[in-house]
Amino acid sequence: MHLVYENVLKNLVSLWTGNFKDMDTGQGDYEFEPGVWESIGAATAACGAHIPSTFASNPPNVADDKQATTADSWSFWMLYIAPIVLENKFRRKVYYDHFIELVKLVQICLKFSLSSDDIERLRTGFKDWVVAYEKLYYQNNPSRARACPLTIHALLHIADLIKVVGPVWTYWAFPTERYCGRLQPAIRSRRHPFVSIDNYVSQDAQLSHIKMVYNVHDRLTIPRRLRNPDVVRGIHDSHPDYPLYVLLGPKRTLVDPSVHAKVRVHLATRFGKPLSMILQVYDPQDVVQWGCVRRLEGGDDMKAAELTNLNAEDRRDATFVRYELLVDIAPRSAASNFVARQFYGQLKNILVVKLPASTDLNLSKPTTYMLALIHQSDAKVASISGLDIPYYKKLTRKEVVDVATIQCLVGRVPPSALLPASQSRGWGIIDRSGTIARGYYIPDD
Repeated sequence: MHLVYENVLKNLVSLWTGNFKDMDTGQGDYEFEPGVWESIGAATAACGAHIPSTFASNPPNVADDKQATTADSWSFWMLYIAPIVLENKFRRKVYYDHFIELVKLVQICLKFSLSSDDIERLRTGFKDWVVAYEKLYYQNNPSRARACPLTIHALLHIADLIKVVGPVWTYWAFPTERYCGRLQPAIRSRRHPFVSIDNYVSQDAQLSHIKMVYNVHDRLTIPRRLRNPDVVRGIHDSHPDYPLYVLLGPKRTLVDPSVHAKVRVHLATRFGKPLSMILQVYDPQDVVQWGCVRRLEGGDDMKAAELTNLNAEDRRDATFVRYELLVDIAPRSAASNFVARQFYGQLKNILVVKLPASTDLNLSKPTTYMLALIHQSDAKVASISGLDIPYYKKLTRKEVVDVATIQCLVGRVPPSALLPASQSRGWGIIDRSGTIARGYYIPDD
């Protein structure tokens, strides 16, 4: 973990900013122009308001806030923010492409399980990356040997380490940060903090000895009470037809008439019935809106923008989501051909709609639907040096979808202030979900 985030990545940043061991660029051209790194740091700090707090701590300004940057923050920056904020910042694209190759290799390293093909890709990938590094930064010049610290060579051993020990998530950790986290609650005195730390370390060691000598580890260890996010307290609502979703407060019974209109259109499309028939069974008094929907089994808390104060100080936006719909790719054909497509947008309202039994709608009993009004974006996936990143420039139409189509939260990176609007890709989308968090539509054979 520290090999990449605290060494290789920091060395690359030092090279790009002209602060690496008093080296010049030689025959290369990898240093940023004056002011570029400062703008990257400011752009990174500006991302915080648009990235949910569950993703990571508030990203610091990587250019000038050295005290706030940790291995954890560098990791998130490298994997999700840097590919967006570094694009078009180098004088030559080859340096950006080289960095993105490292990002893709680290992404493979962090997979929960790796196949033999993955390990071989890492072996050849890191080999090619190191060779390219030597060409770009060492430049085959012995006088520039200090550009090749031991950490560059260590990358060549990652594949073999994974093959012997297993996936890196089992041992790439933050031991120092975690130990400091244990020490922090022990500081009882601001005037004499080190005395508090000394006492805690001594007493903790004594207690550990007692546990080992007298074999009373289980009796003297206070069990940790971990919060189970699937156990919901307070105001909430759930329904058997939506086993993976729980609605959380605040709760409102007053719903805007324009929202009712869109819900009725959604129901008409859903049942394939005329709007006049929906009006006969749809009662606005049976519609309630909620402020948050939680996806259980490790999912996210996704908030409704209409019931969230997005302008509050230090607010981290948790209203943008990824959702999946079945789209007819041949709408003018007699035979429909539906495929699953991903969309991104802002969650505006979360609604519970109750319909009575209706023979016209083939409802044999009263039925409850959890719906969401989403302000859809015009997001398109851009393949940047082989890395697929969704971007959007504007929010388009609002549509009502079933809550079960919502997959996860996403973060956003604002457009670069250095580029005119005509050249900017727009807002970059941070989608951190992997295969374990995604629902897939598998068509019938």
